[in-house]
Parts: sequence; C-alpha cells; structure tokens
Amino acid sequence: MCGITAIFNLNGEPASQEIVNKMTRAIAHRGPDNEGFFLHDNFAMGHRRLSILDVSEKGAQPMHSQNGEWVIGFNGCIYNYKEIRNELFALGHQFRSESDTEVISEGLAEWGEEVFRKFNGMFAVVAWNKKTKTLFLSRDRFGIKPLYYWFNGKTILVASEIKSFLAHPGFSVQLNHHALNEYFTFQNLFTFRTLFDGVVMLPPANTVRISGDETSFIKHNSWWDYDFSNPDEKISFEDATEETKRLMKIAVERQMISDVPVGSYLSGGMDSASITAIASKHVPRMTTFTAGFDMSEVTGVEANYDERRDAELTANFYKTEHYEQVINAGDLAWSLPRVVWHLEDLRVGMSYPNYYISRLASKFVKVCLQGTGGDELYGGYPWRYYRVSKSLDQSSFFSNYYSYWQRLVSDESKSELFHAGVVSKMDLNEPRQIFERVFTFNKKLRYSRPEEHIANSLYFEIKTFLPGLLLVGDKLSMANGLEERFPFLDNDLVEFAQRVPVKHKLGNFEQMKRVDENVTHKNAYTEFNDGKNVLRKAMLEFLPESVINRKKQGFSAPDESWYRGENARYVQELLLDKKARYAEFIDPKFVAKIVDEHLHKKMNHRLLIWSLMNFEWWCRIFIHNEKFQ
Repeated sequence: MCGITAIFNLNGEPASQEIVNKMTRAIAHRGPDNEGFFLHDNFAMGHRRLSILDVSEKGAQPMHSQNGEWVIGFNGCIYNYKEIRNELFALGHQFRSESDTEVISEGLAEWGEEVFRKFNGMFAVVAWNKKTKTLFLSRDRFGIKPLYYWFNGKTILVASEIKSFLAHPGFSVQLNHHALNEYFTFQNLFTFRTLFDGVVMLPPANTVRISGDETSFIKHNSWWDYDFSNPDEKISFEDATEETKRLMKIAVERQMISDVPVGSYLSGGMDSASITAIASKHVPRMTTFTAGFDMSEVTGVEANYDERRDAELTANFYKTEHYEQVINAGDLAWSLPRVVWHLEDLRVGMSYPNYYISRLASKFVKVCLQGTGGDELYGGYPWRYYRVSKSLDQSSFFSNYYSYWQRLVSDESKSELFHAGVVSKMDLNEPRQIFERVFTFNKKLRYSRPEEHIANSLYFEIKTFLPGLLLVGDKLSMANGLEERFPFLDNDLVEFAQRVPVKHKLGNFEQMKRVDENVTHKNAYTEFNDGKNVLRKAMLEFLPESVINRKKQGFSAPDESWYRGENARYVQELLLDKKARYAEFIDPKFVAKIVDEHLHKKMNHRLLIWSLMNFEWWCRIFIHNEKFQ
C-alpha cells in the first residue's frame, strides 16, 4: 500500500511544500484514499495512503512517534506487527491506533534502525529523526516494495516511483548507457541503477543513513541475505514435507490480516491454487481472479497458454466467487504505453496481462494474494539448474550459466544493436562482470558438486529474477490501487526452504546425475519437470492430484503468435517507423532484421520485440515527454 516522497536539502536550503506536493501527487495512484505531508526547514516528506489496516484517520501518514523524535512514511504491511506491538507495550510504549505504521515509529524510538530486522513483511520506509536531523531509508529483505533515490551532492530526492522526481526542477531525464547495456543483456537489471541516469534503487534488505554533514557518498548497509549454502542433509523427505505444509498454512493465514477485503489470483497452477485452498478455510467465500487469452488465432505450444478452464475447476472445487478477464491481441496496443508509464524501471518479460488482471481485481478487493516466490524457493525451474549442474568448477559454472541468462542480445552482437557512439559510452564486458558479482558477493558459495551448483542457481535466481517479478507486480498492481501480497515470501517459510536439500526439491535429481550428455541429446534436461517436489507433496492435503501434477505453465500471453499475426502491424508500425525514438541509441537495421526474422518464423524473438517496444515507449514518454491517449 501507499507511496512515499521526500526532499532533503543537505545544503540547508528550505524544502519546498509546492514541490513535494507535486512529487507526491505524481504517484496518487498508489494511495487513492488520503494524502499527508511533513515539512520542516530543509526536509519535506509526502505520503499517499491506500488504507488497509486501521482505515481511520489514526493511521494517517506521515506518522510521528509518541516521543516526538521520529516521523515516518511507510509503504507495505508488517504481518507480525501485533507481536512487536505487544513487545513495545511491555516496554512502556503507548499506541493511539491499530496500524502497523505506529509499530514502526515506536519501534524506531525504541530500537533505532535495528527494528527493521524484526519485521516479517514487505516494506519501504522513509524515516526522519528530528533530533539528529538524520534521514533513514530501508527496504524489506526480499525487495517487494520499491524505493528510489537521486542525489546530486546538494539534494537527495526519495520516492516509491521515479516519476515523482520529474516534478523537481533540479532533475532531468538522461539515459544511463550502462543500464541500457545491462537491460538489453538480461531483460533485467542486476545492479541497482536504472535507465534514468543518477537514479538508484535501494537494494533489498539494506538501510541507508544520511546526515546533513555528509555530502558526497551514500553508503548502503546490508542487514540480511539469502543462504542456500547450508542445507540440512539429515532432514527426511517426509519431515521436510510436513514442515513446509505447517509453515505454508501459517504464512497464508498471517498475510490475510486486513481491515478490507482480501482476494487471490488463481491460475491453473499449483502455487496460486495452494494459496487459494488455504485462504478459503478462513474466508467463507473467497474472491478469485484469472486472466485468460483469446486463442482463436494461436497455434503451437502457445495454444496451451490459456489456463481459464483449469482455474475454473479449482475455483469450483473451493467454491470461490470467481472472475475472469479475456485478453485479446488488440489489448496490447492500448495497454503498452500505460504499462511503460507505470513500470518506468523496465524489467522482465511481457507484463501487460499483469496490468489487466490487477485492474480487474481492484474493482472487487484492495488486497490480493499472489503465488510468486514458490518456484525460486523450491526449485521450480529444473531445466535451468540441470544445464549447469555438471560444471567442473566456478569458471565453467559461470560460463554455462551466463550463456543462458543473456536473454535478449549476446555481448558479441551488441555492436550491431547499438550505434557506435552509444557503444563508446559502454563497457561491453560489464554485463558478465555484473553477473559474476551476484555470486562472488556471497563468500559461502562453493562450486564442486552438482548440489552446490544447483544451490548457487537458486541463490542467483532469487537475487535477480525474483526482484524483477516483484517490481513489475508492485508497479502494475499499484497502478490500479491494489496491494499484492506473497505468502511464499514469509520469513519463516523462506528460512526453512533454504535449508531443504536439493535432493528433496528435485524429484529426478539422482536420475539427472546419471544423464550423460555425450550420449544423450543436448536438450535432455528440458524433459525434466520435477521441480518443487517437496512443495507438491506438502500441498496434497489441500489440492486434488490433478492440480498438483499439472505441467508447469507460466503466466504469459501468446505473443509469439500474436506478433506474427494480429499484432504484426502494430509491431511494424511502432518499431519500423522512420521517426522511432529508440533510433537515437539502437540501430534500426538491427531492429528490422529482428522483426523480419520473427515475422517469417526464422526465430522466436518475442522477448526482444517486447523489450524494444518497451524502450521505444520509454523514450517517447520520459525523454521526449510525449503524451499518450
């Protein structure tokens, strides 16, 4: 819930009420229920509220601690706030509201920034200590709630979304060429920079502390990290299953805390069905939502992308009040500029279906449960892990895995993709270095055995791919004033899942170790669909076996077919236009080749075409200030 903005003039100039008002109203969609401001001397804070817990005025923000020392702006939900509240009450703190926000302000008054370690939940917090004139920023351990800052040596701007910075006269949009190179390598950013030069995303599980006498450097202080390196090899499969089941039930129940209606997304898969099944035990008639696709012109593998029938069967089984939206090929053109405007920090693949389903859900509920995180914790992508599991050492592991994660354009082709003048502002070797730093940041990782390589893959994907999914989920749900929650990302469940050994997560792990690629065809590993073995067994109590055993299917529109068929004209008009804005950075001849190869079925370039279209709209909206209808 909510959106936060802040201005801190380190040079002592008074902060502007007018500017912080504009910055805050630029993200009004994140908090349609209320707004509030705090301004004192050279510091200002704005807040937009989506009221979820204690919807009364008592929960309004910015909120002050009882001792008057702290003022905070908060975005998120602290699921264990009642336990912490009781702890603070025992220490003598008084409360005037029933909100989790007040637990943060009183927690800061009692424990300082150490309070962030106590939270089980999702959060981005901007906290101002009026006594010491110090600004604190912090994000939750998984990176569910975003927080950006921009610093020019004199002023620091902070906001839940980058578009707030556009309202400040000192900020102007310049493209970060290094971020552009990174995006067109990974379709993601593994560093914490953005396409907006100078704008930094605060990393997950990090806190920064900025005082007025610090003028040149903002230091990130990490207070938590994932750890798949120390599995409990003695735990039996049965015990791992039982504990997963117990913790999953607690996590769903914990995340249903709310003073407004809570619903759930429901695909045809196991993760969302598990959440719906458990949540339905606590809500007489759960509300569920599914997005499906018009498949009349779709062929091949994508013909199975519509999961509405499976979702309907699950909804009927649990007697939910079920709503569906059918997305047609024509829905892309209308939604794309809106998606780019709200997403602004471009990440991962085709996300316009996320925009539509959150828009549907927001008409009925304010909070919606999501199944994201189960794959990353319990090994939902075995074909990725197996391709690197027989690496000989760290070097071969890096080479094998990096070749897979260059999702859009290989380093060797970058000089064709970008203009020479753009390439001169990049280090084409940097993406490989960025990729390796994700691993070398963690000194506990080892690279000798298949189990270690797979654990390293889990660590990498939950540190990079998952934050991209979470960012897209936040921006596109908050575009519609909807709060998404993620029961798989519960502190206790995550801590336990990291200790479950690989042999329990992957059902065919022992068989995989015997595969010899020298005598088996190269794609042998893609035939394994054995991920999340423990989780599947754990959910047998709640789900029919038909749901448990469904083949994994991502939530994706059939864009390979649509880009060649009903959307071919839109793709061509947008990307082959002689006035295309991306052409300032990217060679149109390269783009024409990509489009031609896709249209004539020489290659499937759906991911790259999506990213090129996103970047074209990003240039139009943020560099050239073009409006869209």
